[in-house]
Amino acid sequence: MCGIVGLYLKNPSWESRLGALFEPMLVAMTERGPDSAGFSIYGDEYDAGIKLTLQSDDADYDWANLADRLGAAFAGVDDWYRNASVAVFKLAAPEAELRAWLAEQAPGVRVLSAGQSIEILKGVGLPATIAERFNLKGMKGSHAIGHTRMATESAVTLQGSHPFSTGLDLCLVHNGSLSNHNRLRDKLRREGIVFETDNDSEVAAGYLTWRLAKGDSLSQALKGALKDLDGFFTFAIGTRDGFAVVRDPISCKPAVIAETEDYVAMASEYRALAGLPGIQHARVWEPEPATIYVWEHDGAKVEAA
Repeated sequence: MCGIVGLYLKNPSWESRLGALFEPMLVAMTERGPDSAGFSIYGDEYDAGIKLTLQSDDADYDWANLADRLGAAFAGVDDWYRNASVAVFKLAAPEAELRAWLAEQAPGVRVLSAGQSIEILKGVGLPATIAERFNLKGMKGSHAIGHTRMATESAVTLQGSHPFSTGLDLCLVHNGSLSNHNRLRDKLRREGIVFETDNDSEVAAGYLTWRLAKGDSLSQALKGALKDLDGFFTFAIGTRDGFAVVRDPISCKPAVIAETEDYVAMASEYRALAGLPGIQHARVWEPEPATIYVWEHDGAKVEAA
């Protein structure tokens, strides 16, 4: 049992409040996932190259030294900053070359996310602890996806924590389980998708990355997921352009969506939405089975699979 939450701001004037609105949603899911928590924030756009969110298990890791070495290898770092156990770097360099350099020169550092907008922050501990550690309340942006985990079948580790990101500006959180993830992981590896854990949710993210790389829209990729992913799932997906929710055809995992003129919010339980402003006037509904809900910067659309 896990908890997932998402908040997409349709009103740009609300973006300075994203973290303050989103933190109570994440914390409200503590009972569904007290072991670890994580979230992705979309904002602080960087168009000149790649924004990397990097993590180290070493609390005293020398990020300044890494910034110097990255700058020497890639003609400078435009900006970088530390946030607790992670650091975010912005530099004008190809993603593949950056990943290869980090794997060789900084093997103890994990790439949590890469893109122009996304930052992923996650850790072991209560959701409130994780939110405070990374100052979620003070964060700005257009949308956020979050997850609280109850590790019923595996160890409590950072590697098992959501969100998972396998492509630029793409992240996924998942409540449920997939039965065919091992076979699908092998297939996706042959297609060039790289996995860092044995988590079934990372396979779902990798599947979407593969379909998007083949030219699918997000809706088309999710239609494929409904056909090719076997199991029970509620997914919340973030991209640079927007936010999506989809449930499997049986839909035994809970989910609720609320929409107003200013935002779209989703959660595993309504109580995570109850404190949002204007919720009493929102359209509130349970997403239909095998129906794809997508909200993007160019407007909202719903597609039945």
